[in-house]
Amino acid sequence: MTDLGQSSAKEPSKPRSLTGSSGKKRMALVRREPPLRLTANALVVLKKRYLRKDERNKPIETPEELFWRVARAIAEADAFFEGPEKVEETAERFYRLMVSLDFMPNSPTLMNAGRPLGQLSACFVLPVDDSIDSIFEAIKHAAMIHKSGGGTGFSFSRIRPEKDKVLSTQGVASGPVSFMTVFDTATETVKQGGTRRGANMGILRIDHPDIERFITCKTDNDRLNNFNISVAVTDAFMEAVQKDEAYDLINPRTMEPVKRLPAREVFDKIVQSAWKNGEPGIIFLDAMNRDNPTPLVGRIESTNPCGEQPLLPYESCNLGSINLANMVDDGRIVYPHLKEVVWEAVHFLDNVIEVNRYPLSKIEEMTRGNRKIGLGVMGFADLLIALRIPYNSEEAVQTADDIMSFIQRESKAASAKLGESRGNFLNYTGSIYDRPETPFMRNATTTTIAPTGTISIIAGCSSGIEPVFAISFVRKVLDNQELLEVHPIFEKISREKGFYSESLMKKIAEKGSIGDFEEIPEDVRRVFVVSHDVSPEWHIRIQGAFQRHTDNAVSKTINFPNNATPQDVHDAYLLAYSLGCKGLTIYRDGSRDVQVLNIQRKPQYPQVEPRPRPDRTTGVTERINTGCGKLYVTINSDEYGFCEVFAQMGKAGGCAYSQIEATSRLISLALRSGVKVESIIKQLMGIRCPSPVWQNGTQVVSCSDAIAQVLNHYADANITTVKDEMGACPDCGAAVEHEGGCIVCRSCGFSRCS
Repeated sequence: MTDLGQSSAKEPSKPRSLTGSSGKKRMALVRREPPLRLTANALVVLKKRYLRKDERNKPIETPEELFWRVARAIAEADAFFEGPEKVEETAERFYRLMVSLDFMPNSPTLMNAGRPLGQLSACFVLPVDDSIDSIFEAIKHAAMIHKSGGGTGFSFSRIRPEKDKVLSTQGVASGPVSFMTVFDTATETVKQGGTRRGANMGILRIDHPDIERFITCKTDNDRLNNFNISVAVTDAFMEAVQKDEAYDLINPRTMEPVKRLPAREVFDKIVQSAWKNGEPGIIFLDAMNRDNPTPLVGRIESTNPCGEQPLLPYESCNLGSINLANMVDDGRIVYPHLKEVVWEAVHFLDNVIEVNRYPLSKIEEMTRGNRKIGLGVMGFADLLIALRIPYNSEEAVQTADDIMSFIQRESKAASAKLGESRGNFLNYTGSIYDRPETPFMRNATTTTIAPTGTISIIAGCSSGIEPVFAISFVRKVLDNQELLEVHPIFEKISREKGFYSESLMKKIAEKGSIGDFEEIPEDVRRVFVVSHDVSPEWHIRIQGAFQRHTDNAVSKTINFPNNATPQDVHDAYLLAYSLGCKGLTIYRDGSRDVQVLNIQRKPQYPQVEPRPRPDRTTGVTERINTGCGKLYVTINSDEYGFCEVFAQMGKAGGCAYSQIEATSRLISLALRSGVKVESIIKQLMGIRCPSPVWQNGTQVVSCSDAIAQVLNHYADANITTVKDEMGACPDCGAAVEHEGGCIVCRSCGFSRCS
């Protein structure tokens, strides 16, 4: 752990100038707080993604100042209800809530609270109707949301199917999957212009005529990379699957049946596609609408990008998570402390709705009408370890049930108390709370289990409700140094029991699991299970236990080993449905890294010889700045096109020089072998080293990236992106985790969902 308290010890004690809703400035003396303690990894993530920076991209605030910035901005809402004099007191409580690492709000709140952008929500759903105007309005609104740091969900189920009639032009429709490509391209363009990655959820009802095309639209990993996709499954379809019956496909334009399909065949297509590369996921649409708190306002048809937040069209939701690892003391869950954190967190999240700056007036209207908040948890695996409970056990399922039922009950009580003093949410009449026993309710929903990739790194705990991903691992830091990290409780126990050694920890880091290490006592191995030690059944049972006491949904990745069969995935979906889950995301280890072959014999591919280099070539040389120095790249052509690349560093010698020469030779070999230059550029562009630089407004992230940029320029290939490899972080190259329905790097904080 790293103590940052001294880095700005004087700063919290300075007089602060606050502006309340009245516009008058107030001066307040903030008392000194205990020092903030963060892991080295948390410091890296905060510095890279959250702290305010100057024009040279250097941080200009400390982590303590970040939490004060957020606390004061969110506390300002109290001036509307309790008077300006209460704001500073609330700010101190919110500061302690975060600096204790007991609670973290979602990333947009940490990034934007107290800053000019002021957009604090992570989750949005936008409607897509069956018209060009609606489709392109949704694209425009999504771009505005992505620019502000939010993710968007869409249901494409209202769009008429492919080859259907277009009466206005007497033509035929292209269908929802084609329009998804337009959304994806727009997201990619916005992403290139900013620092945040756009994330989308694309949903299609199981009874849409284009459902079979949708199921397989991401079989090619090069397509729709800015989308997660899920099939919206109905109870009627699941009953047809179980009874082996056919079901109707409905044209959304006419609402008439157009075809019947065998339900089991369609279900098996979903299973097969998910087994191959993890998509599509499934959402159980009727289960979500049974828990829709405001049915008179509208039906739920989509979710946010990770599937845990069902929302009505134009709704947004702000999320936050309680660190359960901090709720254990001396082998027991400290429920009084948990209650205090729940009440404070509900207060915090309700205030976010007040001070938020919404990207669209329609979103503000819908969000304020229902005031949905999503309080969730992280550090559940750490809590189980502290209690010495194996994740894959009945006791763990019961613990999940107990702790989430407590959070649900207390969050409702806290919301009711706020409703009594501040007023109910506007759409309370006709909601599920509109009854004598619940006369007050401030928020239509209070609980969501969301992914916590980066905020769990800040809090120094395990992600969401996932198992621990690794007991020991090696993290790459600057200058290619490697840092061995060990789970703190495991290190403590291993030292106490006398089996700790650095060599053993390195072996564990290489293996991942400790299940086969006989030198480790069996009772320790049983408690310290990692994700791949846990069978899919236990993953789903844990998810089901949390779902029973969660208003919205639960984001969780069900990890399968590489040798899992499609039948295993089939059984997982049926189990999730029977346990009342609202959706399921699966990932089979390695399924996105290799192409699965459907034939038994080894495939043959023609071998090629590179064409000879001619005696005379023509070319150009361009100088480009890199983190290693000035790089001179020469591109030569023969009568067939590009034939070779030479690259030379301004300073001779060294490892970098030899690597550059090797890269150049291999590029030249590929060019003369007939490999398309676009394919070479895609492989090289975006490879990162520890020393990126800027040149003419473009970031050069490595020498390989520099060569690719020069090739891109002279080939006029206009390539601006590269495919994110699912096994490696596109920012730092470290291994990524599939957790919480998302892809997260715990080394640098990269997340596909933010």
